[in-house]
Amino acid sequence: MRLDALAERLGAQLAGDGSVLVHQVAALASAEPGQIAFLVGAKYRQQLRTTRATAVIVPPQFADDTTLPRLIHANPYVCYARVVALLNPPPQRARGVHPSAVVHSELPASASVGENAVVGRDVVIGENVVIHPGCVVGDGVAIGDDSQLYPNVVVYRDCRIGRRAVIQAGAVIGSDGFGFARDGERWIKIPQIGRVIIGDDVEVGANTSIDRGALDDTVIGDGVKLDNQIQVAHNVVIGEHSAMAGCVGIAGSAKIGKRCTVGGAGMILGHLELADDTHVSAGSMVSKSLKKPGQYTAIYPLEPHADWLHNAAQIRRLATLADRVAELEKNLARLIAAAPRSAAPGTDTTE
Repeated sequence: MRLDALAERLGAQLAGDGSVLVHQVAALASAEPGQIAFLVGAKYRQQLRTTRATAVIVPPQFADDTTLPRLIHANPYVCYARVVALLNPPPQRARGVHPSAVVHSELPASASVGENAVVGRDVVIGENVVIHPGCVVGDGVAIGDDSQLYPNVVVYRDCRIGRRAVIQAGAVIGSDGFGFARDGERWIKIPQIGRVIIGDDVEVGANTSIDRGALDDTVIGDGVKLDNQIQVAHNVVIGEHSAMAGCVGIAGSAKIGKRCTVGGAGMILGHLELADDTHVSAGSMVSKSLKKPGQYTAIYPLEPHADWLHNAAQIRRLATLADRVAELEKNLARLIAAAPRSAAPGTDTTE
């Protein structure tokens, strides 16, 4: 694409020759002629001076650091993301149903169903939906316009997926939640009769599992982004535009607010609530509700194993130490209360 065409599409300011053509995006250090690179922060300004890219994307404060043709944008990372999308449109599968697919519902002509996919009864598919090979879409499922299910996705019965969703390969939507009742030495399975409801513009990563609700539905709000290998248990609610990195685990009935983030391998216990705009650091265990927005971290610092053992032993003693300090404070308060008060200077204390 011409650089001036990109500027117009993205609402960026153009500086330099807008007629140059770019065909791909690359990092500043590795870019070749014909490619466009981007600068986000001052750390890479030196690379801006030496890059071989044909054009660059820069924030306004660095616009004068180069004479290359450039797009000037307040958020160069977002601008880069949109340029990548424009220069790398996803491959288009042929419309229609592959002969090896098994389809029990009527589909719009714009839909695509790949090899060996199965679509159940009473399924409602929107326009331009793509169901890749090996997917299984259960009875009563609804999938909104322009959504894509990549290979081997399984969507269980009656679940709902909104518009423009991207469900990556191997994801499972609507499997039974982990619900069992103890009966003596045995566990009795509790039928999971809720659904999974996924909003618009949601992305679900590869091999992520979202369990159906036990009674109420499991709900994933609009714009939520879930990375690979995440476990979302039954009756969880995730608010709009939240994002979670790989291997996060969310136990049953937890409620996550809007615009929250959870770093990789973060764990959230069941029946907790996280306020809107709460951010949990990678590897943290959330064991209580977080009522105020902000950044939360619960990670034990990495250190040599021998030091860790020593510090862990000291941590085990903290409760006892706290009790002893409290008792000492009480004794000190009693001694101070019982001690005679000294007379003020110049005061006659005789009778």
